[in-house]
Amino acid sequence: MRRPTSVEVMLLSAIGLWALNLTVTRYILTHGFRPLAYGTVRYALAAAVFVAITLAAERSLRIVRRDIGIVFAAAATLWVNQIGFVYSLKTTSASVIALILAATPIFAALLGLSLRTERLPGRFWVGAALSFAGVGLVALGSGGELRGDLGGILLGMLTAATWAVYSMLIAPLMRRYSPSRISAVVLSLSVLPIALSGLSQTTAQDWGLGWKVWVLLVFATLGPLVVTNVLWFRSLDRIGPSRATLATNLQPFVAALVAVVLLGESIGAVQVAGGLLIGLGILAARRRQVSPPLD
Repeated sequence: MRRPTSVEVMLLSAIGLWALNLTVTRYILTHGFRPLAYGTVRYALAAAVFVAITLAAERSLRIVRRDIGIVFAAAATLWVNQIGFVYSLKTTSASVIALILAATPIFAALLGLSLRTERLPGRFWVGAALSFAGVGLVALGSGGELRGDLGGILLGMLTAATWAVYSMLIAPLMRRYSPSRISAVVLSLSVLPIALSGLSQTTAQDWGLGWKVWVLLVFATLGPLVVTNVLWFRSLDRIGPSRATLATNLQPFVAALVAVVLLGESIGAVQVAGGLLIGLGILAARRRQVSPPLD
């Protein structure tokens, strides 16, 4: 049996942490934390961690002048992404958002084609179609538990689209900087607009939330934000944004498995079939080398 490659291990680890994060964040936001106050605290803590790691390892946060525009664009995109993320989970179930985020690889592929950074073969689109069909089966298998209002669904789509843009912006920076330096700079820049947007919520926040919420906040910061940023950036550098984002279609199925293990929920045969179809789609879209940009 073929052993998983390092990039496959990184992607699966990131997906597992993100699947946990959807449930964790939903819990935090429904137990007293205001959306933008949560985003402000979480991103400020993550930025501080990355700055400390980078300064200890590299002694510098320097970004050359030609990359400043990309860095600011990435920070602005991440700001919009976080607004969409926290408010979508505030108003809609984690299961619904997990399914909506399966649209991310399509956004990434269209961006790659429009920017002439990737040429995607027909089997990529076949794989994407199979993967989306699997997501649909996961949704059907969830039955009446999937609920979400129109606003939350639209915010979920915004989250998917901006994550695709963010991944495309970050990819060229990976050729010149370490994941920790990119994260330290971009997250630090994104904290300011997040904090300004959420200033009224942060000042009005009741901080007596209980130890469970604070433990989950630390996990949501160090695991699904700090660790996954490093894993995600390295995956982008190895296989490109379109294929890396396609793997996120596993997230709805992983989220269902997490619910079985941690919450004692049941998982049906239809959901299992959906997860297998998602995996088949990802395998169908794989290829050994990335084609050069279109001329």
